[in-house]
Amino acid sequence: MKTRVFCQLGLVALLAACSGEQASNPPAAVIEQTPERQVPEEFITAQDIRSAASNNAEWLTYGRTYAEDRYSPLSSINRDSVQQLGVAWSFELDTNRGQEATPLVIDGVVYFTSAWSKAFAVDARTGTELWRYDPRVPGRYGVNACCDVVNRGMAAWGDKVYFGTIDGRLIALDRETGEEAWSVETADPELRYTITGAPRVIDGRVIIGNGGAELGVRGYVSAYDSESGEMLWRFYTVPGNPADGFENPAMEVAAQTWAGDWWALGGGGTVWDSMAYDPELNLLYIGVGNGSPWNHEIRSNGEGDNLFLSSIVALRADTGEYVWHFQTTPAESWDYTATQHIMLADIEINGRERKVLMQAPKNGFFYVIDRTNGELLSANNYIPITWATHVDMETGRPVETEGAR
Repeated sequence: MKTRVFCQLGLVALLAACSGEQASNPPAAVIEQTPERQVPEEFITAQDIRSAASNNAEWLTYGRTYAEDRYSPLSSINRDSVQQLGVAWSFELDTNRGQEATPLVIDGVVYFTSAWSKAFAVDARTGTELWRYDPRVPGRYGVNACCDVVNRGMAAWGDKVYFGTIDGRLIALDRETGEEAWSVETADPELRYTITGAPRVIDGRVIIGNGGAELGVRGYVSAYDSESGEMLWRFYTVPGNPADGFENPAMEVAAQTWAGDWWALGGGGTVWDSMAYDPELNLLYIGVGNGSPWNHEIRSNGEGDNLFLSSIVALRADTGEYVWHFQTTPAESWDYTATQHIMLADIEINGRERKVLMQAPKNGFFYVIDRTNGELLSANNYIPITWATHVDMETGRPVETEGAR
């Protein structure tokens, strides 16, 4: 019996009717095309994404803009008209697993991913499938995904779209045909890395992180050339074995905040979702996840803040060079992470306009941070919390309650 799940996306009703499970370990990717309708050949540029806030008709990147504000200025759907919405069309998927993708909409075409890292292009007006691509992820990799074999979406640049797969590949497809342009392994397939997050593209660099911090991996974020798939830079979020040397000065400093043989347990700190970018500052902001294992006593002998776990880290987008960080939960031991969405805005604070980033991580505090230098501007709890009383504005550290650990 088929299970049908219906999902409506704005004025375009994208309806997922789902049945079945992932096929078992087929040897190669499968591309299916519908020749009757060709995908428009709109070439996505840096200027297109930088000016996305003024583009009402399209959704060019995961958070709509580099600021990741996810705000649509369209006004056709409002309090008066929402009751008139109905099903325009439906589209059937071949799985009953989770669906978490934010679709891209480019020149009348909806691009999205589904469970098991499959990619689709659909006519936004009719729901007609234009192409689909199945990377044929072997089923055994599903056990590496902490929270189902989901995928959060694609990135677009030039004439291609990009997405990651549960087994750690980054794939580029021709946006018109769905044919594979290139595919690279971003992680050691013998380790328990996954990719569920959407890439971002900055000036021809495809930025992608990964997941797996619950399963003994060391987190990092990487940049790949959009045309060739060549890796351009990689930034690790936690230090490795000091005996092997450090990749950069930031890792050498971070190692001083760890104790014991942390590297033998992986360390964690994966960048599985949250990123934002300021083109003016050329800064990429990444949200770093939990430790591996969660327990600080086991992970680091109960010592040190364990940088850069549960931190927002600013990097030079062109080189991956560390610029600054802010750690929301030092010595994190509860999976609070800093991987929730980061949003950028220019707002007036105490009579002065500030370039800020904002995040509400799972530790219960809402942070406003100067995105030029990492200065904490405010941190107030957005829900009742019991593990800390407040954030010390001088140190930026939550003041933990007695017995919190």
